[in-house]
Amino acid sequence: MTEPQQLTGVEDAREAPEAPETAETQDVTDVTAPPAVPIAPVPAPVPAPEPVPKDRRVLRAVLRWTAAVVVFAAVGSGAAYGIVGMERTDVPGLATESDGRWAYPTLVKPPLPSGSPGPFAETNPAGTHHADLRALLLPAPEGATENKALRGSDGWLTTEDYLAEFEQKEDREELGQKLLDHGLRHIAARGWTTRDGTRTRVYLLQFNTAAVVDKLIATEAVAFVPPTHQVRGAAEVEYDEAFPERATVSGVEQTSYAEIKPYGPEQVRFAHIAVGDVYAVIVQSRKGAALAVPFQQTVTLQSQLLG
Repeated sequence: MTEPQQLTGVEDAREAPEAPETAETQDVTDVTAPPAVPIAPVPAPVPAPEPVPKDRRVLRAVLRWTAAVVVFAAVGSGAAYGIVGMERTDVPGLATESDGRWAYPTLVKPPLPSGSPGPFAETNPAGTHHADLRALLLPAPEGATENKALRGSDGWLTTEDYLAEFEQKEDREELGQKLLDHGLRHIAARGWTTRDGTRTRVYLLQFNTAAVVDKLIATEAVAFVPPTHQVRGAAEVEYDEAFPERATVSGVEQTSYAEIKPYGPEQVRFAHIAVGDVYAVIVQSRKGAALAVPFQQTVTLQSQLLG
């Protein structure tokens, strides 16, 4: 918010010295005696002219304008006070200061096939997402440049490309075998870079049942700090305790991490999400620091699409 400007008048005392105040008169009398001059005879008094009657219409006009000026000044002062005392959002025409959120397009969940239940329905114990997984990906925000390499072939990303997100060769080999053993069906991914240089990668991995995601994938992946498999560029991380509780989505298991100082040229934030038969990984990185607000916004919106 912009603070109202405070205008301070500065007067020059040299130009306007204060006049002495007296109870008798407000006139200022020159006390310097003039030079002596001869005294001339006092002329006979001249009768004062008759006073000219004032036009009452002029007086009324002056009074009306004086009253109008007083009213306008009072109204103006009241309006100024009201604006200063109001929140920025209460003043029409003044936009709120950005808190860092991105402008995403309107999000609409894809339609389910006829007769198919949602992932949390009682008639869907496997927690299956019957909608096309590619349609459940969060779209890029306005003004972002898409990372076309994450589109994969026909919208499906290879397991090898997903594993490239992890730093250590041993982690890639172990995780790759785990995904194979537990029946990974396919991976949908999307990535983009915003104007401030933040790079975002979203991966959705779908398995046969929610039990596989809950017990064999999500739990093992986030059971420790640091997590089981190190994300590229995030050597030292901690749980993101600052992630607001109100930003979480009911029914969605979520764990967030943030790289701690001293980090390298950029900071990394990432989150693991488990929703039914889908396990999602969201990674954001930015030179200097990965900002918390767009990260939280991205995680929450993707959770809503899956939940």
